[in-house]
Amino acid sequence: MYAQYDGLIFDMDGTILDTEPTHRKAWTEVLGRYGMRFDLQSMVALNGSPTWRIAEAVIELNQADLDPHQLAREKTDAVKAMLLDTVRPLPLIDVVKEWHGRRPMSVGTGSESAIAEALLSHLGLRHYFSAVVAADHVKNHKPAPDTFLLCAELMGVPAAKCVVFEDADFGLQAARDAGMDAVDVRLL
Repeated sequence: MYAQYDGLIFDMDGTILDTEPTHRKAWTEVLGRYGMRFDLQSMVALNGSPTWRIAEAVIELNQADLDPHQLAREKTDAVKAMLLDTVRPLPLIDVVKEWHGRRPMSVGTGSESAIAEALLSHLGLRHYFSAVVAADHVKNHKPAPDTFLLCAELMGVPAAKCVVFEDADFGLQAARDAGMDAVDVRLL
């Protein structure tokens, strides 16, 4: 089905790993310390964004005076404390296993590299991917194409010969802007 592509790129959160409930729990815990709340619909709309950008939106929503980078670090620490015990692969991991060794594959995620690497390693999935490009590897995050362009570069595959698997509008836009085809996994 994907034989026409020379490289496969997968978003991580919500695409190959079921991390969303854990991320929401971590946000609830961290924001509760400050008496803040978040709007679930707004949070879902920011899927694929780096944590500091989500923190910025939450701070603005709550009209708080906090450093978004500090709040993002607190949330990342909370996620690290609970992720390894709660996250499971999603069904799309079967595509990864099917194409392993047949095409280069990479992960392009809005998560920080420490979290992405820890999760993929803990679940025994890291060896499937020749590269993991995370939020701290690029200056311009999704919906900018930088994450996926770096994935293609690290795999040694032209962007036009890659397909991206995504579950978020920001990521689908990033794939299109990178000149790649995209599969919206929400429709599978």
